[in-house]
Amino acid sequence: MEDRKRWKASWIWAEKDRNVQGNEMVYFRKTFIIQETGASLSVSISADSRYRLYVNGHSAVVGPCRGDLKTQYYETVDVSRYLRPGLNVLAVKVVHYVHDGARPEGVFFSHTGGLIVDGSVVLADGTCAGSIGTDEAWLCLRDESTVFLPETITCVGGPEKVDGSLVPEGWERPEGSASGNWRPAIVVKETESPADGFLAPWQLAPRPIPFLYERERSFVRIMRQEGEARVANVFSGRNWLRVEDGKSAAVELDAGELTTGYLRFVLEGGAGGQIRFLCSESYETPDGQKGVRDDTSGKQLRGYTESYSVAGGREETYETFLFRTFRFVRIEIEASLGEPLVIHHANYRETGYPLDVRASFACSDASLNPLWDISVRTLQRCMHDNYFDCPYYEQLQYSMDTRLQILFTYAISGDDRLARKAIYDFHSSLMPSGMLQCRYPSVIQQVIPGFALYWVMMVYDHLLYCGDKAFTARFRPTVDAVLDWFERETGDAGLVGPAPLRYWSYVDWVREWEETRGVPDTKGPVAVYSLLYADALNKAAVMNEQTGRPDTAVEYRKRAARTLEAVKRTCWSEEKKLFRDGPSLEQYSQHTQIWAILAGAADESVAGRLAEALVADKSLAQVSYSMAFFLFRALSETGRYDSSFPLWELWREQVALHLTTWLEDPISQRSDCHAWGSVPLYDFTSEILGVKPAAVGYEAIRIEPKPGPLAWAKGRVVAGDRIVEVSWEKDGDLFRLSVSGLEDAPAEIRLPDGSEYASKGRNRFDVVSGRGQAGA
Repeated sequence: MEDRKRWKASWIWAEKDRNVQGNEMVYFRKTFIIQETGASLSVSISADSRYRLYVNGHSAVVGPCRGDLKTQYYETVDVSRYLRPGLNVLAVKVVHYVHDGARPEGVFFSHTGGLIVDGSVVLADGTCAGSIGTDEAWLCLRDESTVFLPETITCVGGPEKVDGSLVPEGWERPEGSASGNWRPAIVVKETESPADGFLAPWQLAPRPIPFLYERERSFVRIMRQEGEARVANVFSGRNWLRVEDGKSAAVELDAGELTTGYLRFVLEGGAGGQIRFLCSESYETPDGQKGVRDDTSGKQLRGYTESYSVAGGREETYETFLFRTFRFVRIEIEASLGEPLVIHHANYRETGYPLDVRASFACSDASLNPLWDISVRTLQRCMHDNYFDCPYYEQLQYSMDTRLQILFTYAISGDDRLARKAIYDFHSSLMPSGMLQCRYPSVIQQVIPGFALYWVMMVYDHLLYCGDKAFTARFRPTVDAVLDWFERETGDAGLVGPAPLRYWSYVDWVREWEETRGVPDTKGPVAVYSLLYADALNKAAVMNEQTGRPDTAVEYRKRAARTLEAVKRTCWSEEKKLFRDGPSLEQYSQHTQIWAILAGAADESVAGRLAEALVADKSLAQVSYSMAFFLFRALSETGRYDSSFPLWELWREQVALHLTTWLEDPISQRSDCHAWGSVPLYDFTSEILGVKPAAVGYEAIRIEPKPGPLAWAKGRVVAGDRIVEVSWEKDGDLFRLSVSGLEDAPAEIRLPDGSEYASKGRNRFDVVSGRGQAGA
């Protein structure tokens, strides 16, 4: 991740102002003249803490990509298409966050703000026409229009209160004026570190992921209207809403689905008028009950309120500096006396990671098909410059959530760039003890020990699905540190613990564990933690074998076997034929049985009985949406995947509530968008269609459809650099399977009747089985 670029520019900022309180917003400008057509310009840019770059009034890039105090990312973007003969301007709006200001918890910041831009104009004949790098020749202006207000609902950045009359007009365009309070910028730091090894505050590294997309979007319907206003229920035309002078109105809009985007209002007239707006995921009752998400009866929208004071006298545009998350938006308008206020447009620019969905799925059960689209949307809304747990409340990257999101991404896209960044991010959170932070990047540190084990599994998953052994080897020391931490936390009984393991020993949001905040009610070791540790050890053994450390692999397998033996010795109930949630603790959960199966604590016969209990025994503490992924894995592992199909009712119930993305959990139902619930993306492709890696990096492919009660299914699955198309159907006792896209990869095919076939050197494979006979 270290930078190889030779920077010619300096970090600049505005001269310090003792009167500035809270976050700082600063505008920067650099004008230059191009005498001819055909010139080109590529700029590298970064800032502390967030920026948006304009070239001749066109928005060119937003950033920087989220890093931490040890990695400051920069973007390189070709802006040649925005250049023109004559006067040109680069303009950058930068916000610097401070400790006592309203700020996103996932964005790091230094003691001072900073901007760096590097690049040179190149003429059509290849000659350099001059540098535009940041220095004292750049002009800057401290913003006086915007206040970032504190709020207690989310931790994604405070609401904006903007006075439009104080926003500099045309500052981002060449014809804009830089007179008045505009001042030369000051250099706050050179980019080069001195020869004695002292580090600059910002350790620059190139952006490792693609730019986020931005797409024009309109609202689809008006949900509710109040007050006196003329509203045209057409969002694409001008003069959409008019409020006469001295009057007020409110309107509530529906985007049609939960989304992420920059809200934008194009206004005219109404000097001194006020626009207040609130973004919300759902309608809810005064006591917080949501129910059907777009049912307005007796309900209101909940969120924080932002405001814009209209400058008036001209057409003006206001856009939020940070993107917002919403399905519904409430807009309240107050027109001042003397002049009506017209809103020409109220729309947004959708943004997110450019996920290329290359997979598809359809089946005979019409109630399952909508689960695919909602799962894709949920994953997309939780992918930005990190994987997010949720876009509305936190926008933080948690390792448990992220492991699942990455697996879903592999299945439908095969794009591992955000996954690689996530693995590096958590590696960068390593503490001196060997423990990782459970969410990162995050200014406020938090640790859930089990989440560090999910990170180890995340590294293993990348090896399995992508096959990059050099990348895996890069993180072996951090894997060793995490596993060493757990080994040191292992007591005399051979179990990890006792809880709380110095930190929050969270397992899952479960109704029976509400008072203990997601942890089994035990003062001793939590069995799930020992099982997670054993599973991570076995996966780490594979990673070490594949990357040239066989002796370490042997050691890890011995530690795993010893830990599993301790769980069997101390947590097995001979009476109930189940594993307890802890030694001498008469509490039982699906979670402990699931991980006993997945970690290998149960032999085949015992695992089969545990799997039956997972479905039949409702006295067990039940998993939520996140841990349901592992419930499906346990049923598959024991050959009982058919019994998983009724579990999709958990997702069908959400469809009936008109959710457009999946809930965080069934207990609090706080967030309406949590991508750990996008389980259908994995199960529909890897289980129902049956495509999985049979060797590291998909060097071999396993195809084992699990039809359950379905009559047919078809779709496309991403398998490394291949797109494998699968279709199957049941016809009485016959099962017809067709596979294409193998591209000569060795394939292992197993049909529901147990018959097995091998395919090598073929792009397509067709087989029919039934009544004990099969043919290909």
